Amino acid sequence: MSALPRTDATDRPDEALRLALLNRWQRDFPIVDEPFERIGARLGIPGSQVIQAYRSLLGEGALSRIGAVFSTGAGGSAMLCAMAVPGDDLERAARIVSAHPGVNHNYEREHHHNLWFVITGCDSPQIHADVDDLEQRTGCPALRLPMQRAYRIDLGFDLEGRAAFDAFHAPVPRPVMPVAPADRALASLLEDGLPLVPRPYDVWASRLRRTRADVKDTLQRWLDHGTLRRFGVVVRHHEVGFAANAMNVFDVPDDEVDARGQALAQCQGVTLAYRRARAGGWPFNLYCMVHGRDRASVQQAIAAAVQRAGLAAHRHEVLFSTRRFKQTGARYFRDATVAAGHGRA
Repeated sequence: MSALPRTDATDRPDEALRLALLNRWQRDFPIVDEPFERIGARLGIPGSQVIQAYRSLLGEGALSRIGAVFSTGAGGSAMLCAMAVPGDDLERAARIVSAHPGVNHNYEREHHHNLWFVITGCDSPQIHADVDDLEQRTGCPALRLPMQRAYRIDLGFDLEGRAAFDAFHAPVPRPVMPVAPADRALASLLEDGLPLVPRPYDVWASRLRRTRADVKDTLQRWLDHGTLRRFGVVVRHHEVGFAANAMNVFDVPDDEVDARGQALAQCQGVTLAYRRARAGGWPFNLYCMVHGRDRASVQQAIAAAVQRAGLAAHRHEVLFSTRRFKQTGARYFRDATVAAGHGRA
């Protein structure tokens, strides 16, 4: 194929190169000795240019990391929480919540429960203890909404559409192989992100005092056995143009919710769909996220999804996000230690 336009150390990647690097490699990132050379060969450019372009995308915020999205059951625990914070106290409460290292998403949404965050940890008791502490420090009780079943989770964004329809095929559900205790340090490195150097798996191998082949084999085994939902580019949706998003919640009879959730997962524009536990004063058990380039695109996608999934007769609320306080990768393995330290090279 013809070479894409080049970039240098001071320029942003050309838009064609930017799209190619962010869109294509959200899944199936090469697990080879020199992955950036492999990508460059596909695009007709040197691997060094690929690395420089990814560094530029990381610097501008469009790229969160090149790393792993772990499947539910691979290890650790996570919980969605919501607080009803008085408006004049929202920024103080949000700062307290965002400062917690286990909180990876923290948003203001249009609702009485206006502060929504996801917190991760090594297990459920730790998470509940951490939420207890956040409640005490903010002075606000939290709805605790653990996930019960995932129908569609973090499969990536199609950056070419108006709504963030995931063009990738959802994997067939299968049992998940948990991360073994001896591999938790490698899992922590995957959550940090792949070093942007010519031979990144060598860097990980050196830090872990393992062989490069062992590191690569472990990654491939995790993909084969469902431990990883995907391994590749993780984009930051605001920075790549999907500025609007809404969380949709439905009150569905328990004997019907799985069928409705599976239908939602197939709807264009739906990026996440999952079942969560109900809470006192909060009757909703089915959730989905819709991301779009503007509010109108999101509203259109929601209306179509509600009809297609047969949810029009069920109680439903739409919670648009209005402010992003924190968005980082989930850290289920953040307490794992690495022999020689870790982080981006």
